[in-house]
Amino acid sequence: MISGKATIAATKSYAQLHQTECLQKHFREINSLTMSSIGIGTYLGKSDATTDNLVTEAIIKSVKSGINLIDTAINYRSQHGEMSVKAALVHLIESQTVSRAELIICSKGGFIPNREREKWFKQEYVDHPKFNIQMTDMVAGIHCMHPEYIQDQLERSLINLGVETIDIYYLHNPETQLGIIPPDEFYRRLKAVFAVLEKAADAGKITAYGIATWQGFRVPPTDAKHIDLAKAKSIAQQVAGGKGDRFQFIQLPVNLTMPEAVITPTQPIDSKILPAITAANQLGINAIASASIAQAKNLMQLPQNIIHSIENLKTDAVRALQFTRSVPGLSSALVGMKSPKHIAENLALTSIPLLDAADFNQLIDFVG
Repeated sequence: MISGKATIAATKSYAQLHQTECLQKHFREINSLTMSSIGIGTYLGKSDATTDNLVTEAIIKSVKSGINLIDTAINYRSQHGEMSVKAALVHLIESQTVSRAELIICSKGGFIPNREREKWFKQEYVDHPKFNIQMTDMVAGIHCMHPEYIQDQLERSLINLGVETIDIYYLHNPETQLGIIPPDEFYRRLKAVFAVLEKAADAGKITAYGIATWQGFRVPPTDAKHIDLAKAKSIAQQVAGGKGDRFQFIQLPVNLTMPEAVITPTQPIDSKILPAITAANQLGINAIASASIAQAKNLMQLPQNIIHSIENLKTDAVRALQFTRSVPGLSSALVGMKSPKHIAENLALTSIPLLDAADFNQLIDFVG
């Protein structure tokens, strides 16, 4: 078990140690922690030893080169994502490359992390006398928000990662349940999850929590998959009982082909409807981008005058990542990395200035 958690002093020290190869603005102060503008994701790939080793090596190389935000989830590669992170952490800490306190470790729970989804869920939770969980608590055959399930998934993630504390723990794509269960029931379930996560924070198992989404914060209020961020924050405040809630992060797709979080009003705040990132900032919630290069799937659809307006970068994928990490109000941009070539290309951005406001606004005009 790796003890400790990210701290104010250690993350600041990490940034200072990397100031020779990384520009100062590559790091941001988020919740008093110093966070890199690029984070490494661990989502894609096969659940095999070859991919495990590639992911582990990518994390090690990234942390050595100025990235201290590591993002995973229990369902990524059927728990192999978290285990690859553990292998990297053990190497980095035992080699005294970094301390645990310099790194911001994130994971997520909600999806079923086993390929035999219904069979596994029934065996592990429904048939187990320890839990009061029913098959009806699993939605769409892939997702569960029962508080006992989330509590157990968090415990499993702590074991998989080999850590005492997860710095940011997300409820993973809860909008999976919307459109299947009524909104009132959804927010009741959300409240029960937040109660579990507030207790986990009190116990030192997590530091902060959030909601990681795909559609939830980017679609309009009329959409069945819409999550009301202000309502979610209010629920967290109720659960915390006025002592300061730990619902402090959201994660959502932000990229050149999916700019809704930046430009599309979707979140009601004080009689206005604001884009998700703007709304989050007003609520005191930090936003982290997933799919920062659209998993490289849609970049060829972009007009070349957009992609090539980001000068001095070698590939469309790196230009796309430069756009995302330059979004005003965004804490960090996650990108999955496995190949040495892609790792080197992405890490080169740490020494390159962010887009200035004029260049960014020009791009937004193009994509909007």
